[in-house]
Amino acid sequence: MDKLKKLVDKLEKEQRLSKEEFIALINGRNEELAEYLFKKASDIRDKNYGKRVFVRGLIEFTNYCKNNCLYCGIRAGNKKAERYRLSKEEILECCAHGYGLGFRTFVLQGGEDPFFTDEMMVDIVKNIKKDHPDCAVTLSIGEKSRESYEKFRLAGVDRYLLRHETANPEHYAKLHPENLSYENRIRCLHDLKGLGFQTGCGFMVGSPYQTTENLANDMVFLQEFRPHMVGIGPFISHKDTPFANERSGTLELTLFMLGLVRLTLPHALLPSTTALGTIAPDGREKGVLAGGNVVMPNLSPLNVRKKYMLYDNKISTGDEAAESLNNLKLRMKSIGYEVVTDRGDYFER
Repeated sequence: MDKLKKLVDKLEKEQRLSKEEFIALINGRNEELAEYLFKKASDIRDKNYGKRVFVRGLIEFTNYCKNNCLYCGIRAGNKKAERYRLSKEEILECCAHGYGLGFRTFVLQGGEDPFFTDEMMVDIVKNIKKDHPDCAVTLSIGEKSRESYEKFRLAGVDRYLLRHETANPEHYAKLHPENLSYENRIRCLHDLKGLGFQTGCGFMVGSPYQTTENLANDMVFLQEFRPHMVGIGPFISHKDTPFANERSGTLELTLFMLGLVRLTLPHALLPSTTALGTIAPDGREKGVLAGGNVVMPNLSPLNVRKKYMLYDNKISTGDEAAESLNNLKLRMKSIGYEVVTDRGDYFER
């Protein structure tokens, strides 16, 4: 145990470990080691961001997707999905409502939907920025060309989320159709960072075929790429996908990985994800105590929430945005943290 704690100390000091050292930590984890890790992760997060948890207003504006990722409930091949698209006016209404509640970051997330052309997205973003110049806009709409990303950046997009899902090409191929490649996903991430976006990546914990070595590869990738945001959450199966009968990821391992990410990237913005709250009633609180500092309440219209179902039993499908925000404030206050509604930009002292 002392040897493993020394590895945690080394990660805290140097912000990097070898793949073999990450494997040793992950395989050797137990409750005592996890508590040791979480204490250090919380201390580092508090040192850099205080007892503040940032909120992002999530707008899931389309559940159409041209891709057929094997784990995703809105995959093109799921004929049972009830499809929808929000209009530009509906998206702007969501932002106006969120602004009134205090949100200063809006996250536009959707499947890779060719209906929303670059020009349409640029127009939507420019209108959000015109109406709310003090707000940050994040896009999470998948793989695009560098030229498309450049248009979004010029339109005023501040951040872009694109989970890498796994940093192992062979594992990536087992989770995705043949037309999607690990190499292109990584190309996208480098383009985004090079264009000046606050760039977010991330991975699933407990996805089918995942090994400890895969998780260690993810950590090595993060320490080399140095993203500004990292979204990690447990894999949760969806009944209408090829992975319907696969076992979901665990809260315990997801939290441990979150703690490792915090030590590796002390200044990163780390969401305590909806998926964490889905697999455990207090999952999001535990995510914050393990080093997270972002939560993302849903601003999408109530009538579409249940249609954006990436995985089964997703929470927050019935809460009004104000109700959801107040609930999160109370939950975070109960563990000693304050939900704040400023932009919550990445920074390094």
